Amino acid sequence: MIQCKDCEFCENDAFGNVRLRCNPFTNIKEPECLTKWQLVKIDTMVQAYQRTIEMYQRIAPIQEKMLRHMEKEIDDAEDADSWKKGCDDEEDDDEPRY
Repeated sequence: MIQCKDCEFCENDAFGNVRLRCNPFTNIKEPECLTKWQLVKIDTMVQAYQRTIEMYQRIAPIQEKMLRHMEKEIDDAEDADSWKKGCDDEEDDDEPRY
């Protein structure tokens, strides 16, 4: 089995990160390459998911504050409009009832 570091489709950057340029549809050299490629892709997906979870944990408190603020704004707007409802009731009281 060929090691990825010895393959022509493997690149190492200055930080020691490995980048595989192989494509499972066109240039896989051995069957084991496909398994390695799948593991790398799964690892990439797991890392992206973990970053999403971390981001949500940072955003959640801000989102809660925004919701409370919006609820307060809605309540204030409803309180400000409550006088309209009160006047409508009073007008009904002035009219004679039969």
